[in-house]
Amino acid sequence: MTKRVAITGSSGLIGGALRRHLLERGDEVVRLVRRPSSAPDEIQWDPSRGRLALGALDGVDAVVNLAGIGIGDRRWNAEHKREVERSRTDATGTIAQALTAHHTRTGAAIRLVNASAVGYYGDRGDEVLTEASAPGQDFLAGVVARWEGAAQPAIDAGVPVAFTRSGLVMALEGGAFQPILRLGRLGLGGPMGTGREWWPWITLVDETRAITHLLDHSELVGPFNLAAPEASRQMEIAAMIGRALSRPAVVPAPRVALRAVIGEFADYVLASQRVEPAGLVASGFTFEHPDLEGAVRWLVRR
Repeated sequence: MTKRVAITGSSGLIGGALRRHLLERGDEVVRLVRRPSSAPDEIQWDPSRGRLALGALDGVDAVVNLAGIGIGDRRWNAEHKREVERSRTDATGTIAQALTAHHTRTGAAIRLVNASAVGYYGDRGDEVLTEASAPGQDFLAGVVARWEGAAQPAIDAGVPVAFTRSGLVMALEGGAFQPILRLGRLGLGGPMGTGREWWPWITLVDETRAITHLLDHSELVGPFNLAAPEASRQMEIAAMIGRALSRPAVVPAPRVALRAVIGEFADYVLASQRVEPAGLVASGFTFEHPDLEGAVRWLVRR
């Protein structure tokens, strides 16, 4: 059965891919935009002021909230860190408020799939991390916990909410792997830090498919790790990309050098998170790219 899905952040990497995927399968997509709406498929909102018109989501079956500024878009300072959190909690809180009001007014619950991140777990070394694992203690872990917490009013009102704790998304169009692939083509894609850090990755195809899976199964609530089932160390990822490109992958990027270039964010680039998608697998989801070799081959071919 086709759905009418509202998406925030539809101009981003994941939002754009999701919109195309839903349209291709016959769904109707409505985009929430901050500027005045200029097309029939647009709804204006202002998450910084908590504004979304009453009734704006009437007729919508589900909302996918992907709003939030890029974490690594620029060098961190106090203001950027505040905006990283504020852009996420304001957007989630605004959507949660709107869905709560809709449920109270109509008695009908609109499904919410809300973005989140594996940053919830912090830097955990070799510990295996599932959705049941405790949160980390660093800045990003706190941001993600408050980000998810902003949806609590909707949960309390009976709205079915799922959180997508996404790993590093493999894509050419943007995301963490775009600069990694660029360095790999130059023969500079060697290990970062010690290289033994676990990096939770997922291809853009599977990221989009996993969000769609959660859209289609409103009984699935709570957090879900969006990461491939084959956990990989950073040095393994670098080596696999090097082999696929027929380039060396031996030039290391020590932590001190990365910190000099990108500042405090380097500590999170080099975090070790051995994430497992326990919830997705248990729900019956199957990955199109479950292993690193196949995923890198897909990435490089594109």
